[in-house]
Amino acid sequence: MNNDQSQTSFNAPGVAGRSDAQAQAQPMQQMSSEDEDEGLALGEIIAVLIDYRWLIAAVSLLALVLGLAWVVVAKPVYRADGLLQVEEKSSGMGSLKALQPLLGDDTTVSAELEILSSRMVLERVVSKLKLDIVAVPRTLPLIGGAVSRRYQGDEPNSPWLGLSSFAWGGDRIQVDSLDVPRPALDQRLTLVAGDDGAFEVLDWEDQPVLKGEAGTRASNQDYSIFVAQLQARPGTQFRLMRLSAETAVASLRKNYSVKERGKKSSLVELNLLGGDPGQIGIVLDDIMNTYVRQNVERRSAEAEKTLAFLETQLPALKTQVDSAEAAYNNYRQSRGSLDLSLETQGVLKSLVEVENAAVLLKQERDELRQRFTPEHPRIQAMDNKLQRLAERRKAFDADVAALPDTQQTVLRLARDVEVSNRLYTELLNTAQQLRVSKAGTVGDVRIIDSAAVARQPVGTGPAAILGIALLLGVLLSMVIIWLLRALRVVVEDPEIIESQLGLPVYATVPHSKTEVDLHRKAKSGVGELLAVGFPEDDAVESLRGLRTTLHFALLDAKRNSLLITGSSPGLGKSFISKNLGVVLAQVGKRVVIVDADLRRGHIHKEFGRERASGISEYVAGQVSLDAILKTTSVANLWVISTGQIPPNPSELLMHERFVTLLTQLGERFDTVIVDAPPVLAVSDAAIIGRHVGATLMVARSGKHPIRELEQAVKRLNQAGVEVKGFVFNDLNVSRQRYRYGYKGYVYRYSYKD
Repeated sequence: MNNDQSQTSFNAPGVAGRSDAQAQAQPMQQMSSEDEDEGLALGEIIAVLIDYRWLIAAVSLLALVLGLAWVVVAKPVYRADGLLQVEEKSSGMGSLKALQPLLGDDTTVSAELEILSSRMVLERVVSKLKLDIVAVPRTLPLIGGAVSRRYQGDEPNSPWLGLSSFAWGGDRIQVDSLDVPRPALDQRLTLVAGDDGAFEVLDWEDQPVLKGEAGTRASNQDYSIFVAQLQARPGTQFRLMRLSAETAVASLRKNYSVKERGKKSSLVELNLLGGDPGQIGIVLDDIMNTYVRQNVERRSAEAEKTLAFLETQLPALKTQVDSAEAAYNNYRQSRGSLDLSLETQGVLKSLVEVENAAVLLKQERDELRQRFTPEHPRIQAMDNKLQRLAERRKAFDADVAALPDTQQTVLRLARDVEVSNRLYTELLNTAQQLRVSKAGTVGDVRIIDSAAVARQPVGTGPAAILGIALLLGVLLSMVIIWLLRALRVVVEDPEIIESQLGLPVYATVPHSKTEVDLHRKAKSGVGELLAVGFPEDDAVESLRGLRTTLHFALLDAKRNSLLITGSSPGLGKSFISKNLGVVLAQVGKRVVIVDADLRRGHIHKEFGRERASGISEYVAGQVSLDAILKTTSVANLWVISTGQIPPNPSELLMHERFVTLLTQLGERFDTVIVDAPPVLAVSDAAIIGRHVGATLMVARSGKHPIRELEQAVKRLNQAGVEVKGFVFNDLNVSRQRYRYGYKGYVYRYSYKD
């Protein structure tokens, strides 16, 4: 069977002889094509990913390496946690419930959460544990910390790469005291280790400020330091810093968190993160103990304050009691034994109760005045009660005025004795109860769980980090691919040419790895044609399809010559010209290939011929037509080289003898193939196009935007040259295989033994 009749790898729109049934079916085919376009997204994505598979692999591998580096270099972070219980109010002793208003209001969890994060608590912890002193070995950035953490020796590690100023493991320092002038707070200082525990301290400008030895306090002007321990190689540097109280507290708060566990559970959970598991446990324990201690101190301070007030009142009341009793006894002795009537005793009892209540209210008001202003509601309530007691007192005074004078005097003296004794007894009992309360104060909070440090570092594990890094690498590669595709506005689909330029694509030539190898060999001087050495290659099969299409396309042409050109260099027009000439000659047609690229023509090399004696010599009248026709190893195929490269190629092609050359070749050969320079680079193709039967342009997949092809066609049209159609070269077959629909199919049909 003739290969021409079985070929299906080319599209030949515009071919004459289409049936009416095909024309009627065209709308349905277009609708089907549109439906297919909507379903191409997944296949197109897969194809693009395969195209960029090495980019994806490289970026993913780089991300994986960076993730592994992070796992090795990152400093592990540990977490310590503890638990507190905040009671709603202090339970105390049952007998002291009446004193609850004097001992403070109920405690709320939200307030205690703020207290736990307050400077009042954290500054005490910072001061006690010396967290405001930073003294750590200086390590090489990125890798120094990882090397130091993994060193297991007792003595300082040997320096890597000769960098002796950095610590590489086994270096230790303990600074118990560091005093610096105010401007030096929060400034980086450097401690340089010397021999036998000696050291020197440099300021932030690397100027020496003091020298000393471990175990001895060193001072110089406003600087003072006590280094309790120093183990390091001479020359090793340590970072030294005295933090201000604000900075130290802020640094502690960064890794410290407090929250209520559960809703209204009164349980407070504390967490502290840090790189030293031993230190964070100590710090968190001290935070909880400091908080509990201040809570107890606050409760004790309230009771002590009330007790101090009562103790100032007791001596005066005792004196008042003694004076009242002496006055009452003296009056009775001077008047003889006097007894109070029942009516007088009732008035006395009422007066005593009113007087005691008034005195107690006044004492309570005096205590409240130490905490509140006179406009406070509680003070106002006290004043209202005192006013009502005063009104009752006036009523009883009226009853007393109706009694005889002797009874009035006895009543007054007895009232003073009774009021003074009762008031003194009440205050004495209250003071004793406050002493007991102060001694037994336990506060409203207690530690449920002391600080416990997790054995494993917190955060994402190494396996998860590597997985995330790999995922991020894939995502980053996708973003890079998207950017490349968005910035790369090139033609990769022959249908874009047909839809936007309105010109048919006569053949789609797939990418040929064999042709790449042959082109590489040709550069070293060994030329070979793909259609001759590898006739079953897919690219050659596509050119056979182009051969059949050209038969119909040139039926109405006045000349049997074909111009093959492109918009820019490097599109494969010479490859198309040579191999198309071979496949035409293989079916018995007499074919001649004319290399009209008088600037960079090289077709003669693949046929093993010389450049000399070609077009330049013929146009100059130096040789005849038969002299420039060079035979090839392919039967029925001749080639005409460029000849010597002329200084004026365009003028040479415009010469009358060049037109005569094309005419004579058309008479002697069945097909004349003219390989011309790029259209947008020079005007040679436009000059030649007016003297040939048809003009084909070569477009290469992924090499130029559609605007470039449009401009090339426009330039030829302006010169009076009609472009017949396109040959789409170097199509990526592996990518098209993943696309759906007719346009994605690439058939392969080869012979087998």
